[in-house]
Amino acid sequence: MTESDPLTYPGTVREQETAAVLDRAPAGLEPGHLVVARNRKWNGKAHWVVPGRYLGEDRHGWWIFQGSNEFCSRPGAAFYTESDAVLLVPRSGDWVATFYDDAHPGGVRIYVDLAVAHEWNAIRPTVTEFHVIDMDLDVVRTAGRGVFIDDEDEFAEHRIAMNYPARLAQSLQAAADQLYQAVKAQQAPFDGTDLEWFTKGRA
Repeated sequence: MTESDPLTYPGTVREQETAAVLDRAPAGLEPGHLVVARNRKWNGKAHWVVPGRYLGEDRHGWWIFQGSNEFCSRPGAAFYTESDAVLLVPRSGDWVATFYDDAHPGGVRIYVDLAVAHEWNAIRPTVTEFHVIDMDLDVVRTAGRGVFIDDEDEFAEHRIAMNYPARLAQSLQAAADQLYQAVKAQQAPFDGTDLEWFTKGRA
């Protein structure tokens, strides 16, 4: 691949010149349906798998409720969640965001994963998987530490070890900086928009 070529993400048939853009969720996806968020790394290695229930959509994207006591796993790690969360799949941008409630044991309130190759996959009429490739960098807001960019060391290591395309790596770093500013300034959707979706998820 040359720097002028479209980016082809591992394990997908999608090619894109810019950030991910999703036109719509799969036909037939309705509130209450099971949505399994399935992440992997650039080299194809499996990463976190998190179940949830589809809530609906707004101008920001698609919202999924991930309640407490759900079983989450990745190779070498697994746990039952101790707090409620809502996942936002954005309409555009190489990221996904998880919003947590006050019960999160680590005090995390917002966790934005830089991620590419967003893809819906309808498994059966009431079950959908949402796939992304996790690209290490995270923008995090916690109750105690405020807003910060996390896992920059992992990104630097994987950039070489997994041979991230230079153009993609630069784009992700720029996106992380922009998201950091957006979360810090509480710009939408990081302005409390998630609260109404928590309410819907707990109904």
